[in-house]
Amino acid sequence: MKTSRRGFLGLAAGTAATIATVGGLSDPARADTSTVRDGARGLSGSAAEPAPGSQVSELAGPDKPVTATLTPFLDALPVPPVLRPHGREVTLELRSVRKRLHSQLPPTRLWTYEGHFPGPTIEVRRGQRVRIAWTNRIENETVPVTAVQVAAATPPPVNAPGRGGATPRADVAAIPPWLVTHLHGAVTAAGNDGWAENGLRAGEAQAVEYPNDQPATGLWYHDHGMHVGTWTVFSGLLGSYLIRDDEEDALGLPHGRHEIPLVLCDRNLDQDAAGLLTGDLLHKVQITTTSPKVVARPFSGPFTLVNGVIWPHLDVDPRWYRFRVLNASNARVFRLQLIDETDGSVVTGAIKQIGSDGGLLPKPVDVDGPLILAPAERADLLVDFRAKPGRKLKLVNTAPGVTPGQEAPDQNIPFPQVMEFRVAGRRPDDDFTLPAVVSPSFVRIDHDTLPADHEHRVVLTMVGGGDHAQMWEMEEDPQATPGSEGVVQIDDKTYRRVAGMPDDAVNFFAKLGGWEVWRFVNVAPALHPMHIHLMRFQILSRDVYDISGFSVQNGTTTKPLVRVSDGTIDPNEQGWKDVVRVDKAESVKVAGRFDGGTGRYAYHCHLLEHQDEGMMRPLVVFPPAVLALRAQHGHHPHALTDASR
Repeated sequence: MKTSRRGFLGLAAGTAATIATVGGLSDPARADTSTVRDGARGLSGSAAEPAPGSQVSELAGPDKPVTATLTPFLDALPVPPVLRPHGREVTLELRSVRKRLHSQLPPTRLWTYEGHFPGPTIEVRRGQRVRIAWTNRIENETVPVTAVQVAAATPPPVNAPGRGGATPRADVAAIPPWLVTHLHGAVTAAGNDGWAENGLRAGEAQAVEYPNDQPATGLWYHDHGMHVGTWTVFSGLLGSYLIRDDEEDALGLPHGRHEIPLVLCDRNLDQDAAGLLTGDLLHKVQITTTSPKVVARPFSGPFTLVNGVIWPHLDVDPRWYRFRVLNASNARVFRLQLIDETDGSVVTGAIKQIGSDGGLLPKPVDVDGPLILAPAERADLLVDFRAKPGRKLKLVNTAPGVTPGQEAPDQNIPFPQVMEFRVAGRRPDDDFTLPAVVSPSFVRIDHDTLPADHEHRVVLTMVGGGDHAQMWEMEEDPQATPGSEGVVQIDDKTYRRVAGMPDDAVNFFAKLGGWEVWRFVNVAPALHPMHIHLMRFQILSRDVYDISGFSVQNGTTTKPLVRVSDGTIDPNEQGWKDVVRVDKAESVKVAGRFDGGTGRYAYHCHLLEHQDEGMMRPLVVFPPAVLALRAQHGHHPHALTDASR
């Protein structure tokens, strides 16, 4: 739904919002450092100041000397301002600004929410209905990203800044500020979900309403424009969104300046003719050529940013902290570990995960091995610094088989550092006790406890034909001819493809409140993080498959895909989720229900390059009585009537 800013603000007159610029997420009852700004808009007309101690300028200033390298842990971690709507309506503006991503860089041009990268952390209570007008104030410019494609090499050239001699893509350089905001993980009506084709032009507003009637959790908002999300999210259009409830309050978790969002992403930067970093965003990807097709891989950049700053540091007390971690990268999968810089040892026993994408876990989970986060996954962490007074601890990204903290350029980790924690040397003073039970209301589901009338869906994830990413919606069809294009045998069943591209007809029609089991079968050589809008689900099973029988070139199986062994559902994956990692040669089943909204939604791979290439499909949720009428009218959903396309 679109409306003019004037019309929406007429609804918002007299309401207010609170924005805090303190170094953490404050409990509303303790927010004595907050200030009330412009009641109609909810935020002041200029970007909020950075957190105290930050060395990074929010807006443009005199350019500083550029360098060929950047000093790790030089800049303090900034904390996005916190926005708490007091009334039901607030306006947030999408703006173009210039901001330093590191104090040794000149300012970078970004597209942002309210001038901040990441945008303000929006904080609400469960059941607090909020209306937001996402208002596009970006005019007379195109996306602030230079996009290039370079030939494959070893080590991959994406590990290095600069264009590598490649010519910038003119099609990306022409992308206008055509934008639509999606609140990822929100339970809301489809008209408020941020449908990917409902982009806004400059001066237009997207008026939405979020009921927030869901358990306490950390969501996030980001641009969701069809075909362009790769570069619009890359340009800075993302932010955190927290829902609080009574169950969370009862835990007495670290709060205020001891609760901090950590929004992770990776980026690359351009260079000038002398090889010095310009600060300009560079989306550089590898391509391989198999005549006549050119295949581009998802983006992976050398620089890791936390809260919009490259390799920052954070001063902490020797006590418990709560960190709300989000992987907001286009495609990078983080494997995070904490290292003691004194001796290089991995810190154990200090990190507990208490929540995932969909809310609180039933009990704390030890995180001594790598914390794996694919794009769009979140982790609610408690970290105990009491045993490390006076130490410096380094959070690093690592890879399988690589010593934590070591470079792994052949695995796209030229710089493993993420951020540094500097623990104060004083005696610990903290009375927090880790709860044995986090969510008393949590109930683990399995296939046997689901209602008998639950629906089944099967989706094949792949790189279709070797040229671009696809998802195939599959329907069991014993009559389909094995070996025909679009026909796939899995174990002892035969399926045929009924849709494969975003514009194919809708096939998935769901019942409001109905339970469903979705099965994702990955025949691609890489991981796909799959996201279903409106559905909060649990992982039922993960199995490893022999996929050697699938022919990408012919689009069929030459022999059945067969189960090889059980896969692993990690303990921190056994709560509620809205993104599931489906690794290569895996079959993963999830179960959940569509509740709290109706209309046209989407599901997709959250590798943004794959999403924009074709791995996004529609689904429609109807009230049960309406869905029954649809069946009576004899509508047939399938885009394809036989095994071929």
